[in-house]
Amino acid sequence: MTHQLTEADISRVLARFYDRVRADEQLGPVFQVVEDWNEHLTRLSEFWSSMMLTTGRYKGNPLSMHLVHAEKIQPAMFIRWLELWHQATDELLPTQTAREMQAKAKTIAARFSLMICGEKLIADAVPQPPTAPTPYRISSLFDETTLPRALLGPHALKAGTWGIVRVEEGQVRYREDGISSPRLLEPGTPAIIPPEISYNLELAGPVKLRVEFYDRRPVEIYQH
Repeated sequence: MTHQLTEADISRVLARFYDRVRADEQLGPVFQVVEDWNEHLTRLSEFWSSMMLTTGRYKGNPLSMHLVHAEKIQPAMFIRWLELWHQATDELLPTQTAREMQAKAKTIAARFSLMICGEKLIADAVPQPPTAPTPYRISSLFDETTLPRALLGPHALKAGTWGIVRVEEGQVRYREDGISSPRLLEPGTPAIIPPEISYNLELAGPVKLRVEFYDRRPVEIYQH
């Protein structure tokens, strides 16, 4: 199934990515200069829309904005920035789309590292696609009547446990804390469930689905 990147996809990735950036010990202090995060995320959405969808929505100069804060930026921060970007894109996008956004981010990080810090990005330090893990448990096939009621209310996986919801027939909505709009899941369009983040499923009619459980973040989820 070919996935066409949308503006909504970009917004979801940015929301999750910058939630983690702001909480990150290394990157968080740098981003404390942002006073209006709604406005900042809007501009970032315009930037990535222009980068990935060639919409021309972004009219600014991101390099000049970062140069203002050059004294706070260290070369290692670009590696950490890419690590978090890989996580968010792998979790929310099909593999090929995630790789395309990761390649764009690597180009941006390399240019910024050189222009702001005077150092080239170390290729060996840039995150590489991880080997796909296998699930340690797969649920039975649920339908709209046998789906555990707990999954229809706020629910979270424990620390260290990841999940994938795979729909085999019909559709179901996946809602995650911190993401304003639910995602519509159907055959070929699964969703990764991160640990310790509240989520719930919303029935959209007859459905058959399974839930897979992993001990680390799954990848290549669209190739099953």
